[in-house]
Amino acid sequence: MQDHIDTQIRAFIEPRFPGRSWTDDDDIFALGFVDSMFAMEVVMFVERAFAVTVPNDELHMDNFRSVRSMAALVRRISAGPKTGAVPA
Repeated sequence: MQDHIDTQIRAFIEPRFPGRSWTDDDDIFALGFVDSMFAMEVVMFVERAFAVTVPNDELHMDNFRSVRSMAALVRRISAGPKTGAVPA
C-alpha cells in the first residue's frame, strides 16, 4: 500500500526526469536517472522532508535504488531502534 512517503519521494524525483516512464520499484540507478550529485540531493531531500537522519551504515545504494526502497528506509529510520538495541 502506498502512503504519503512514497508520494513525496515520487514528487521529488519525477520532475527531474520529464517524459520518462517508471514505477516505484524501478532501479533509478540502472535506468540512468542518478549521478553522484543527484544521489546526494536525494539523501538531503529524504532527511529534510521526513525529519530523519540517515545513519552512515544506511548510506548505500540499495536504500536509494527505487521509490519503494527509499520509502522503506524512511519508515525503518522513523520507527527508531529495534527493541533491545543498544544505542551507539
